[in-house]
Amino acid sequence: MILFPAIDLKDGQCVRLKLGDMDQATVFNDDPAAQARAFEAQGFDYLHVVDLNGAFAGQSVNGAAVEAILKEVKFPVQLGGGIRNLGHIESWLDKGLARVILGTIAVRDPALVREAAKKWPGRVAVGIDARAGMVAVEGWAETSELSVIELARRFEGAGVAAIIYTDIDRDGVLAGINWPATLELARATAIPVIASGGLASMEDIERMTRPEYQVLEGAISGRALYDGRIDATEALALLKGAREARP
Repeated sequence: MILFPAIDLKDGQCVRLKLGDMDQATVFNDDPAAQARAFEAQGFDYLHVVDLNGAFAGQSVNGAAVEAILKEVKFPVQLGGGIRNLGHIESWLDKGLARVILGTIAVRDPALVREAAKKWPGRVAVGIDARAGMVAVEGWAETSELSVIELARRFEGAGVAAIIYTDIDRDGVLAGINWPATLELARATAIPVIASGGLASMEDIERMTRPEYQVLEGAISGRALYDGRIDATEALALLKGAREARP
């Protein structure tokens, strides 16, 4: 079970949105590379980064900030937002990303995702962002007619490294992960699932240590880490203890 700290980039700054609304952004750090270093120093194993402007623009907008992060840290980094073609994917992987996250393109062109997963094994993840159980695209600005599980099943056996599942209605409001929907997805697909959107407290971390939650690969935390609702040291120790206790 991996706890991924999140860096969401808007206009070169590290922010958190409320319900995916770009107009409801709280700036937590104007130096994303320094924030990445801080997370690495706290003992996290993996960093989750999203180019929010890029998700709307359909191309990299905060590329300079992402490259600065990659130069500053040694732990693996995954990136989503505006990655829409094989050229984008190859460019980012060549720059040192551990894996890319494909969201909108997974709906628009699933064949491209399958091609990328085959070409770069273990380095392509799919981001599934949902509103009321239906997949949202274009930086959450549009809701499709595709269900979360239907989209996930399109990539069974394709070599996709993980699915990052975000419940938009929980994102940035500290309401707690939508555990029932997340676990339903994890049980419906053989692809590892990472929970995102709403991780709110140490209670959520404790919940992740329970046997029934071990079906997940991990969870992403943003606002709760920044405002201290989740203590990084305590959370990482809890998850490590649960891993070591597993048979």
